[in-house]
Amino acid sequence: MPLSQVGARYVVLTTKHHDGLLLWPSKTTNQSGRVAARDIVGELTQAVRKQGMRMGLYYSGGIDWSKQDTTVRDFNTLVAAIIQEKAYAEYANAHWRELIDRYQPSILWNDLGYPVGQANEIMAYFYNHVPNGVVNDRFDLNGQFGLHFDFSTPEYNQLKKIVPKKWESTRGLGYSFGYNQNDTDLNMISVDELVDSFVDIVSKNGNLLLNIGPNADGSISKLQTERLLGLGKWLDVNGEAIFGSRYWIRSEDVSTQGIRVRYTTNKGNLYAVLLDTPKSQTLTIPGLILPKNAKITMLGAKGKLEWQQCGQNLFVTLPDMSSVKKSPAYTLKISQIPLS
Repeated sequence: MPLSQVGARYVVLTTKHHDGLLLWPSKTTNQSGRVAARDIVGELTQAVRKQGMRMGLYYSGGIDWSKQDTTVRDFNTLVAAIIQEKAYAEYANAHWRELIDRYQPSILWNDLGYPVGQANEIMAYFYNHVPNGVVNDRFDLNGQFGLHFDFSTPEYNQLKKIVPKKWESTRGLGYSFGYNQNDTDLNMISVDELVDSFVDIVSKNGNLLLNIGPNADGSISKLQTERLLGLGKWLDVNGEAIFGSRYWIRSEDVSTQGIRVRYTTNKGNLYAVLLDTPKSQTLTIPGLILPKNAKITMLGAKGKLEWQQCGQNLFVTLPDMSSVKKSPAYTLKISQIPLS
């Protein structure tokens, strides 16, 4: 399944998780020598860049069971479990320098904290080698050290309002960050829910980092593939409302018909994404005032839509929805960005 069919723009690979297994031929290994037989990091990095995407690298910097196997029961014991020994700090720093030197990642995606006083050195090394790179917020697990970061990473969570500083919602298609043979349709996000969540995140200045858990042979399960291709199919029609877009002065509205609306802007256009299927051809959005010469179309449908401004309310005549291909969400393209 080519990633181009999904609409992905960047990939973040787990180079070392909490078990300490390294997925690249490191010169710095632990006593067990836990290193993959292949340079998985290098192979995937090459494949990702060949498809015109950016490559990011995840590394579990605070927790490594091969170095210190500590039971974690809650957030407080997690913070206490972050390894602080000088030898481990040197070990983790050596890994990050190797990953930066070998693969020049666009993203440093650290997880579960880092030995105190060591993160700034790695960030500086990274920016000196990849000036346009970005760093996540998890070198500083609970924010107590005030460390620099380029974007925050709420997990299985969406924000309620626009946040001007870039953020990234990270989650699995189910409730696992790895392959789970017990996953069913019942405990995995549906295509409709995935599209709705994605649009809501983008409207509030976020990205979506979606975890894919492959089988042992590297294949992607049917349940995951269905959702990824469903998202990609939606983006084939509506991608201009997402890729290269920016947030507007507000992120959302609800029509008087109960249709949830999310906004994005791109190249002088306002996009109003309808997260629900309209049941009539009338759509009324309170508080949306368009310039007199604005034009409205629906992505994936033919022709211009009739509209009227009645005071503070925008009335739009939609296409006959029975003639429009069924979709998880429908996008109205407004040719000029209104002031309110």
